[in-house]
Amino acid sequence: MNSPSGFRGGDRGGRGGFDRGRGRGFGAPREQGGVFLENQPATVDARVADDSDKALVARLRNTQLGNDPDSMPLRPDFGTVGVPIKLRTNFFPVRVPKGPLYEYDVAITPAAGTANRRVKRRIFQLAEQTTAWQHSGMRGTVAHDSSAKLISARVLAQPLTIKVPYYDDDQAGPPEKGGKEYTLTIKFIQEINTQDLMSYLNGDNQYRNYNTLPVISALNLILAAHPLRSGIKVGQDRYFFRSAVVPTNLGGGLEAWKGFYSSVRPAHHQLMVNVNVCTTAFYTTGNLAVQMMTFNDSSFGARMEAFCRGVRVKATHLGYRKTVKCLARQNARQYTFPCDELGERVSVEKYFLRKYKITLKYPDLPLVDVGGQKKNYLPAEVCEILPDQPFRGKLTDEHTANMITVACQPPNVNGNAIVNNGLKELGFLNPGPTLSSFGVSIGPDMAVVPGRILPRPGLKYANNVSPVVDDKASWNLRSIRFALGARLEKWAVLLIGDHGRDEFQGPQDPALRTVISGFMAMCRNSGIAVSNEQPPVVAATLPKQDKSDPLRKSAIATIRESLIQLRPKPSLVLVMLSNGDKNIYEGLKHLCDVYLDVATVCVHVGKIRKEKGQPQYFANVALKVNMKMGGVNHKLDENTGRWLSSEPTMVVGMDVTHPGPGSARGTPSIAAVVASVDNHFAQYPASLEIQESRKEMITNLKEMMVARLQLFKQRSKVLPKRVLVYRDGVSEGQFNIVRVEELPEIVKAFHTFDQPKKPYRPQLTIVICGKRHHTRFYPTERKDAANDGNPKPGTVVDRGVTAVYDFDFFLQAHGGLQGTTKPTHYYVVHDEIGFRSDSLQGLTNALSYMFARATKAVSLVSPAYYADVACERGRCYLRKLLQGQIGDGTTASGSASTNEQDVMREAQALWRSGVSKNLKDTMFYL
Repeated sequence: MNSPSGFRGGDRGGRGGFDRGRGRGFGAPREQGGVFLENQPATVDARVADDSDKALVARLRNTQLGNDPDSMPLRPDFGTVGVPIKLRTNFFPVRVPKGPLYEYDVAITPAAGTANRRVKRRIFQLAEQTTAWQHSGMRGTVAHDSSAKLISARVLAQPLTIKVPYYDDDQAGPPEKGGKEYTLTIKFIQEINTQDLMSYLNGDNQYRNYNTLPVISALNLILAAHPLRSGIKVGQDRYFFRSAVVPTNLGGGLEAWKGFYSSVRPAHHQLMVNVNVCTTAFYTTGNLAVQMMTFNDSSFGARMEAFCRGVRVKATHLGYRKTVKCLARQNARQYTFPCDELGERVSVEKYFLRKYKITLKYPDLPLVDVGGQKKNYLPAEVCEILPDQPFRGKLTDEHTANMITVACQPPNVNGNAIVNNGLKELGFLNPGPTLSSFGVSIGPDMAVVPGRILPRPGLKYANNVSPVVDDKASWNLRSIRFALGARLEKWAVLLIGDHGRDEFQGPQDPALRTVISGFMAMCRNSGIAVSNEQPPVVAATLPKQDKSDPLRKSAIATIRESLIQLRPKPSLVLVMLSNGDKNIYEGLKHLCDVYLDVATVCVHVGKIRKEKGQPQYFANVALKVNMKMGGVNHKLDENTGRWLSSEPTMVVGMDVTHPGPGSARGTPSIAAVVASVDNHFAQYPASLEIQESRKEMITNLKEMMVARLQLFKQRSKVLPKRVLVYRDGVSEGQFNIVRVEELPEIVKAFHTFDQPKKPYRPQLTIVICGKRHHTRFYPTERKDAANDGNPKPGTVVDRGVTAVYDFDFFLQAHGGLQGTTKPTHYYVVHDEIGFRSDSLQGLTNALSYMFARATKAVSLVSPAYYADVACERGRCYLRKLLQGQIGDGTTASGSASTNEQDVMREAQALWRSGVSKNLKDTMFYL
């Protein structure tokens, strides 16, 4: 998760059943949901209402363009199934300048000291104030990224250099003598023709493979000119403004700021800018020592180091500003240095007392290093955190929960924030000099596009029973039996004792027997074959939490001792967790999946023994037990599943998860490939691998696909004739790389099944699923909206804000839980099966109802969701590295001192040979 804005939707990522201790009482109360701009008339954009997009698709279909193997598949048609509706969407029309635009490269000399973004920004800020900048005609007529790229509305004289006497923003001016001077050399790179973009937007045949990136990047720079000056840019395309909303306290030394995302996108006959709300964590100003301690106390496992790294401070005793490099290993009492001035070796504490008459209040706090090449240790308490600084470290679970509370607002609130605040803060409403000089303007109204609400797929449990699906796309398990019940034999129960208040007294506690019997009865009623005898119960009493063992290794060792007493080895262990400590959950999964080779299902003891809602809780646990033991919870009915079962088809999900902030440098990424094994499309066993850190493409894809095809063949007695891949975890710029790199690997996997004179080559289609985008839809009429104003489940959009040439669509299959629901973007990058829009959209919607862990439609098509969950399981095995620990001690995460090869070696040792043999072909990860 790159940033707090990357929150997954409510039904993704999080494991069911753990109370994250949400600190309510943070953030403004959530406002009332409702339809955005309900009483204002909405007319579909003329560019779509005139059906010119349909004419375009028909025209392209009649050319030979569709047969080009080097391009993405063309859109075959637009979908027609479902109830037609009108939706507003957070896209605003952009007037493209006549152009051309002129691109320049900016070099800064001397380069020393300019690697820092802040210094570069300051150099450009000072450069803009010089007379040379004005004389060269750049005032108000150029846009730049304060780094290396500059776009100008007119030709600049060459050669062009600008001398900048440097001084920091807390100094009055350049020093009399001995100050730094930088030189900017501005060199012409290329002319960017905007008319080519117009031809692309109009869908001209020969512009099919036109690279829009240079002109789009140039326009993004132009649109960013205002917010870069008035706001604070965080990451890609996100701007935060002090003036926008008063920040919300998150506790632990941090606060949440609201900001806006802005990015230019091509659409049919119109260039658009996509504007959305976003939230991120900033440092609360104040004394560094106080804030460090607040952060440290906010959560078990919060590290002061993570809080301090990279924060800008003002030293109160001397008034200078510095950046904290890292935390020292010693405090003000321990660290001593020879001081000529005082004529002896003194501790930092003594030095401050004698030289500055400052008595330190927190001499036991680690010192902070604010030095450059040389170390410069200061007590944190003489440092004040400077304002307006985004926090780039890893948020604690508590922060994350509070952050979600703040960020989570209904569609009408977010919609209003975008059209009122957003356009104003981004400088789009009344364009400033830069936009005017380029001749760019932005329309004030959201685009209105046609959408449809797809019919719900039919589902089947045992005895042909169909559940009643409500308008939130969910159903319940009352008096329903699983389509195929598994056998639950030789199972056992593990009680975790971790000083919690809801725990059972021990294996003999009669209350425990009651719960176990109740659970067994629920399993039986659901169609799982459970033997009558009570399972053996073992207990593990864990050693107390201890800051010196943040991963709780000693607790996991205790659990291991308890589990190995179970003879014969159980087929499944039901684990009763005492609390939501992630270290116990993750350590237990690592132990059981990789070392002990035993399936586990975890429950929260406080929830499973609570009588209110107990049947529902039992049923949810039974869902997992049935799948892990190889059963089938529910199927698609004949009608919905007809296409899938018409010939042998394997549905595949793929995902790659990368290490987050706070992990050891070089921690590998994790790749998962899951695939169906038969015509129920319910069981999706997984292949899991670690690979090179932060690599988006799957390295060992051929082997992983071979394993999936082998299992399919073993279970179905045939190889599939069609393979449909849903690929998650690919960023926008990488779509083509999937075709160039992953597609050939999949084909190689097919060829390993070739027989003499009988090559094996099933039809292959690859669809990329994207959740990390900023497209949102707002129903225009109450009848088309859910109660909170979000779109209804099954809302699909393939016109108006989709690709000009390619085959893509947005689908929101799920009913929103809270906030503004996010549709998933599906993009076809390869298609041999030859889907029409209706069939692929309908199938994707149906497969969103097949996530076995829930009785509702989910926000991401199930195979991709399973791959996502499998990757999360893989993270449990590398938890040590993901928390920044290496070897025996802890080393600062991300510090250059750790060798990336060592980290990879350690990862391989933790991973061992992956998931052990008995679990490998099951849905152990669910």
